[in-house]
Amino acid sequence: MPTFPAIGHDVRVPADRATLPAPRRWTAAPRHRRAVFVAAVLLLLAQMAAAMVSTAVEQTPTIDEPVYAGTATVYVQQHSLRYNPEHPPLGKLVIGAGLLVARPHLDPAFTGDQTELGRHLLYASGNDPWRVMLWARLPVIVLTLLFGLVVLAFARELAGRWGGLVALSLYAFSPDVIAHGSLATLDVPACGFVLTSVWLAWRARRRPALYVPLAGAALGAAVATKMSTLPAVPVLLLLVAVSVRHAGRAARAAAPSGGPAAPAPVPAGEREPAPGPDAGPGPSRAGRWARVGSGLRPFRAGAAAAAGTALVATATVWAVYLAVDPRLRWDPPADLAVPTGVRAALVDLLPLPRPYRDGMLVQFGFEDTAWQGFLFGRLYRGALWYYLPAALLVKTPLGAAALWTAGAGVAAAVRRLRPAAGYLLMPPAVLLAAAMTGSRDLGVRYALFVPVFLAVAAGCAVVVRRPWATAATAALVLFAAVSSLRTYPYYLPYANEAFGGPAATRLRLHDSNVDWGQDLGRLAERLRREHPHTRVWLVYKGAGVPSAYGIDAADPRTVPPERVHGLLAVSDTAIAKADARLRALLATSRPIEDVGHSITVFRRP
Repeated sequence: MPTFPAIGHDVRVPADRATLPAPRRWTAAPRHRRAVFVAAVLLLLAQMAAAMVSTAVEQTPTIDEPVYAGTATVYVQQHSLRYNPEHPPLGKLVIGAGLLVARPHLDPAFTGDQTELGRHLLYASGNDPWRVMLWARLPVIVLTLLFGLVVLAFARELAGRWGGLVALSLYAFSPDVIAHGSLATLDVPACGFVLTSVWLAWRARRRPALYVPLAGAALGAAVATKMSTLPAVPVLLLLVAVSVRHAGRAARAAAPSGGPAAPAPVPAGEREPAPGPDAGPGPSRAGRWARVGSGLRPFRAGAAAAAGTALVATATVWAVYLAVDPRLRWDPPADLAVPTGVRAALVDLLPLPRPYRDGMLVQFGFEDTAWQGFLFGRLYRGALWYYLPAALLVKTPLGAAALWTAGAGVAAAVRRLRPAAGYLLMPPAVLLAAAMTGSRDLGVRYALFVPVFLAVAAGCAVVVRRPWATAATAALVLFAAVSSLRTYPYYLPYANEAFGGPAATRLRLHDSNVDWGQDLGRLAERLRREHPHTRVWLVYKGAGVPSAYGIDAADPRTVPPERVHGLLAVSDTAIAKADARLRALLATSRPIEDVGHSITVFRRP
């Protein structure tokens, strides 16, 4: 049975066999396969870009986007850190790159909170909200496409070109990645930077001097984008140490033997000298310590590499904050609650800028809040530990889920892929476990690293060289792609076929899984086209201003029920969380149409 070199090892040919290499045969077939591979990559990325751009053009601001766009504008125009401290600046600086082109007007004297800031920027400063949001989203779209190349490169190193294409296909057709990659938010950038850091740590198995610092910079970029990536830090440092230890072993194995010379033979007829009085029955004390030191050397190298990675990551976070404000001016929020105990002590120990540490305290306040959740028709307060796995089950294409499982199993079972299994599975497992302990059951965007990492793992499925396995892999990729294409352009409320598709997602999930305020513009267009002279009542969950899109509507909860006639448009999240008054209105109304699978329109008698 043929053997394969372990991944990460250099294959060295003995000198006597390497002197006359066989001439390489340049035929049309390799060039043809390379051209097909490049064309397939470009086609997948073009499809993804078209889906994200066309979605970004049609969607009105989601709940978080105006805050990020407003904060990014303050960053690039005023160089101030005073807004949105609960999230580090890097993702918003990415958004700000697009706003440098849009050049929105913002009054420097504005003093409202961050929610008011976003609304003021989009609707009260003379700016075109469509144009501002499109330019805010475009840099995130570009970054999402670049992370697709990381997915491709990582999977190709493990499983060849076919494995790279499988991984890129699942990434490029992932409804969740497309949905959040087309928004001016932080979820995809944070996941992508974590993936990039892990990929670079994997490459450090070959060239640690080059890739260890790069892995540290990518890890710092992730930490400087979202604080939820912090649980990945110890995992990444461990992986770097493993990679450097492996590189050291491979180097020593490949180096020519240079051990101590063997003792000279005793001439015939002479006695071997007797051992000295201190000599023992085994090797000398110096020899034993030399072997112990040799065994500890890989651990010391790994520990030093992990420390260097942490140092580079920390420097990256500081550089991001200094890029916003070189003087690092900072006044803590007046309502900042300073906790006591272990959490506060740990935060104070972090070698990070004060705004970052105060932002962590803000996040602790969010985690101490009891939020409302909605899962499979049940409205509850608090958090369910199984919420994220259940939401992923609903919102993952079935073909992708099957390939995730197969690829992860192959990576763990096949000997030459086994070293990569920890790199592919440990980071998402740790991040998912940390997210499952959180208090906000608000969407799979908190677990977006799962489809990103497992797309790479799925590429490993092609290592099984059997006709049936190849056919099954191709069929599952096609199934996932068709499921994604069928939901276009409504990627945010996607649900797979087993749970009724995007039209039924609102029955099982809420918030950013379904309705994040993205369809206010579509509602305005539907009302203008089909109900131009009808009285409209609106219960809207989102950050948009209805009047800015031509919607003249009132809140039906502010008047007696008998006065509510005409059309009643209600965000699906508001339906899931309806109070007694809204439930009574809905019970006496007839649903007549659905807008973007996130807003339901009712007819009132």
